[in-house]
Amino acid sequence: MTVLPVRVLSTILPKSLLAPFRVPACLAALALAAPGVLHAQEPAPAAQSATEPLAVVGKGGRHAFNVEVMRDDAGRARGLMYRRSMAPDHGMLFDFERPLPVNMWMKNTYIPLDMVFIRSDGSIARIAPDTEPLSTRIVSSGEPVLAVLELNAGTAAKLGMRAGDRVEHPMFRR
Repeated sequence: MTVLPVRVLSTILPKSLLAPFRVPACLAALALAAPGVLHAQEPAPAAQSATEPLAVVGKGGRHAFNVEVMRDDAGRARGLMYRRSMAPDHGMLFDFERPLPVNMWMKNTYIPLDMVFIRSDGSIARIAPDTEPLSTRIVSSGEPVLAVLELNAGTAAKLGMRAGDRVEHPMFRR
């Protein structure tokens, strides 16, 4: 289908018939002049936020990480979506503000992750290892938790992390 600009149609049709075409013609002209402007685009990866120290302590020793902390709905919803990598000693900590059953997924998340579900006292409730990138499969906490720590896939196994280990972060001193 060919879209004629308003200036071409005005030479063919009377002005009374052109009124309904002004907005669509302007949008068509904009689309031709700036391709992609009227089309949905994949969101750009979020820039890394400031990090805070966190440690996991268990039989495997004490392991330190620098974590971004998501404390609001927008941050928790975005998480690590669209990012292509994460440093080995980094992670993301989701603060749910109060203990509750949590369901996570990997939609739009390219990095395979270990999800560490943490009770309000800082003890690990469970670990979901090596979650599938880009999946909408639900990963459940299995019980009420205050937080979820996301690490690069394989980190929990490599460091010997287990349910019952302790997470040290100011969030768990409330």
